[in-house]
This record gives sequence, structure tokens and C-alpha cells, in this order.
Amino acid sequence: MSPENRSLLMRANRLLGAGLVEHNLVKIEDLEKANERLLEIIATNQPRQATVLGVLAYELKVIREEDVLQHLVETEGLGLVDLRGYEPPDDTKKGLDMDACWATWSVPFDQEEDFTFIASAYYLSPAVRAFWEKRFEGPLLWFGTTLEGIAEHLDRIGNPGNSKAPFPVPGAAASAPAAPVSASTPPAVPDPAAPVARSA
Repeated sequence: MSPENRSLLMRANRLLGAGLVEHNLVKIEDLEKANERLLEIIATNQPRQATVLGVLAYELKVIREEDVLQHLVETEGLGLVDLRGYEPPDDTKKGLDMDACWATWSVPFDQEEDFTFIASAYYLSPAVRAFWEKRFEGPLLWFGTTLEGIAEHLDRIGNPGNSKAPFPVPGAAASAPAAPVSASTPPAVPDPAAPVARSA
């Protein structure tokens, strides 16, 4: 991972943790423990395991990804997407910075007209939203998804023959987000003025 993406990974995790505390999804003391563990993981140079959300949910077990996704739906107005079996268009895959995807736990998965669809487990991190907003000229439509969903999707893009990639944190539950978007057709483009089309 490049120094730039490593810095992005650090910012993404730091600001996600702050967002989780700000939205009363985790306690500050639990975040402090998770951050200590995260630094240990980063020191081993395993970026796909470097997720403060993964530590909080699957090692410390102080939050569930389902609760974060529910919060995104109710508070941020996001839709949810299940990326399993979803094959992104070639235009979306071309030039994709896989390390940046791992660093932000987000991935562009489709395009329609000027809109770029991005699935993310890290939407609550302003650093993540800002990074992808700079990458694309047109408006972004954000969708919530799980860490496992991102990991499997990225592994499938990187290794087309690999249909099942285990989630990086041992013991992780395989939970699919509710209301998945169809794997065969891209989601409809909502009104650009709707809350989902905006980013904070």
C-alpha cells in the first residue's frame, strides 16, 4: 500500500470512529480500545484487516454492523446494496484503485448517466466521502453495505475465479444488508435533489 493510501486508511478509520461516537453508536472508551488494536493490525501491514469497525463489531463486540446500516437508512437516508454476485461494468472496474477501496472500505460498483454508485461500510467517515467525491466529476449515490460485502466484491474483482472470499476478521457473521439492489440491473437513479444524492 502506498504512503498516500496508508494515510487515507488512517484518516478513514479515525474519522469513522469519531462518527460512531458522535452518533452514539459506540462509547469513547470502546473506541479507544479499538484504536489500540487497529494500530497493532496496521503494524503487521495487513490493510484488509485494518478496520476499526471490524474490531468494534467482531473482536470487541460492542456494535453490530446491522445497527450502523439501520442508522444510515434512518438518519442519512441511504439505500442499502448487497454486492454478492453483482458484476460491475468494465468502465467501473477500469483504473480502479483497489488499495484505496480497501483503505476506505468503499467501492464504486456502477455508473448510470452522470451518476456513480458507491457502496460503503464507512459512509460515516467524512474522509471517505471526501476522497471519492474528488475522484469523480459527477454526483455520487452512496449505498450502505457490510464489510464482508466489500471484501467479497473486491476479491472477486481482483481474482475473478474466486467466488467466495472470507471476511478478514475471524468469526465474522455473514449478514446481508436488507433491501438488496438486484444483481442483474443497476439501481434506478433517484431525483438528484433527494437526500441520498447528497453527501454531507
